[in-house]
Amino acid sequence: MGRVTTRTPVTRIALGVDGAAVRRRADTVAVEEPLEIRIAGQPLTVTMRTPGHDLELAAGFLVSEGVIGAGGDLRAAIHCGGPGTAPTPRPLIALGAPPVATLAPAPAENTYNVLDIALAPGLEDAVAGLARAFATTSACGVCGAASIDAIQKQSRHDVSMDAVTVEASRLADLPDLLRAGQAVFDKTGGLHAAALFDAATGELLVLREDVGRHNAVDKVIGWGLLDDRLPLSGTVLQVSGRASFELVQKAVMAGIPILSAVSAPSSLAVELATRAGLTLVGFVRGASMNVYARPDRVIV
Repeated sequence: MGRVTTRTPVTRIALGVDGAAVRRRADTVAVEEPLEIRIAGQPLTVTMRTPGHDLELAAGFLVSEGVIGAGGDLRAAIHCGGPGTAPTPRPLIALGAPPVATLAPAPAENTYNVLDIALAPGLEDAVAGLARAFATTSACGVCGAASIDAIQKQSRHDVSMDAVTVEASRLADLPDLLRAGQAVFDKTGGLHAAALFDAATGELLVLREDVGRHNAVDKVIGWGLLDDRLPLSGTVLQVSGRASFELVQKAVMAGIPILSAVSAPSSLAVELATRAGLTLVGFVRGASMNVYARPDRVIV
């Protein structure tokens, strides 16, 4: 895994009634690096992310795109080095079937910024047919989409049929539980976070941080796929920022019935949540919250 944080010199300015205090010191910032995801050696997308849990990130991304939906769909993965290095097999992980014979560069110092995925037979053809320019940044997970229609994919899981309920008091506790688990945010103040909770017990199942909110969610979903838990029924996805269309889309694709955010949803997020039957909660702060879709699941 690459470095998650780095130190950099800063000039700190503190204004006061008696003038300004200026001093130089070192500060910790979150690392942001590109990750290229390949399928069978063919480049698919590049996303800016915080290094770590890259396989989860790639797996969650492919779930969100409707390419895979179960642990058996992903056969193997290898990390690759930079350009100009000699090709040498470097298997990272094999899932289910034996890993395919894929060649990857083996540099003297691997930056681990290329991940090559091998899918189950027949699924790589589905990737080739994706009508989307996969170029994303840490601020937007659907920037390459030609239109809204191109990203409203049919999920394998019907979240509208999930009979889960959750107490409003439990939802009110989730932002604090999420914040308590943000170890890298404590050092940098510059990361989003997403966590999956059991709706009935409030148990924290998994928490991931990343410079991109959509990456943090993909890592959570990827964890679920690699642990063979999809669909993620009976759970609540808590996110540290706003609830965008793309986050609702990802939750629906993974079978997550409840999405809770500390900030506001967008109009498209509300529209998609209503149409899909997902419970969407926003402005979860202190003892109050707004439920924008499927309020019947929230027990007062």
